Amino acid sequence: MTGVVALNQSQAHPFDGRFTLRPTPNLTVFCDFDGPIIDVSDRYYNTYQLALADVQTAYQDKGAPLPLCLLSKTHFWQMKQDRVPDLEIALRSGLRQEQMDYFLQRVCSIVNQPALLHQDHLQPGVRWALELLHSQGVRLVLVTLRSQEQATEILQSYGLANLFTLIRGTQDDTVAYGNAAESKIQLLAEVLQEFPHWATEPAWMIGDTEADILAGQASNIPTIALTCGIRSQTYLEKFLPTRIHSELLSAAHYLVSQSLFASV
Repeated sequence: MTGVVALNQSQAHPFDGRFTLRPTPNLTVFCDFDGPIIDVSDRYYNTYQLALADVQTAYQDKGAPLPLCLLSKTHFWQMKQDRVPDLEIALRSGLRQEQMDYFLQRVCSIVNQPALLHQDHLQPGVRWALELLHSQGVRLVLVTLRSQEQATEILQSYGLANLFTLIRGTQDDTVAYGNAAESKIQLLAEVLQEFPHWATEPAWMIGDTEADILAGQASNIPTIALTCGIRSQTYLEKFLPTRIHSELLSAAHYLVSQSLFASV
């Protein structure tokens, strides 16, 4: 695949002596939240389970029991990574066409419930990755379709909010699950309009979906696609990101190494 480099996961600590720590001024990394930083797989799978159970209960009350087939988390997440629509996931779980609207309604109402939001957790190596980039003088900018308030609170709870120059999200709790590319393109464009000098300096966009890749490309920013989130490598390759890495720490090591070589 032309122009794309896929790397395996790196488990090394960022301060393991492989890099001489030197400031890397004027490099901006725009980073997505869900996927690169936060693992949402447990929340999404539990949302699916609860919505399916609600549909089953509703139709049992009408005297029409449903012969459902609950997908395993592995199977469910593989389908999400291949961008299989929720309707198809519901059909493969045994729902009929007339039950789809209720299922989708339940998914949208359940996915952001506080009890499920607490199931999100940091991806492996994220703290090391962010600290490494910050230590090198990289300007970290969070650009997410998650609620800005939610993203800020979560980063503060992990003691990571202070590593970001800017945290920019939405004011709508329901936008993130849909992950519309046009919304991400607009959000990144708004950030660059507010801080135009960032558009003239070296920058990268890091994310785990086609929305992140398309947003970076629309703003002429090279992109790193991560396979640790909600899209598979096979799916991400279709959008021709500049590079593909397995997770944020691997991407951080690459960016730092490139900056150090460029400064020699």
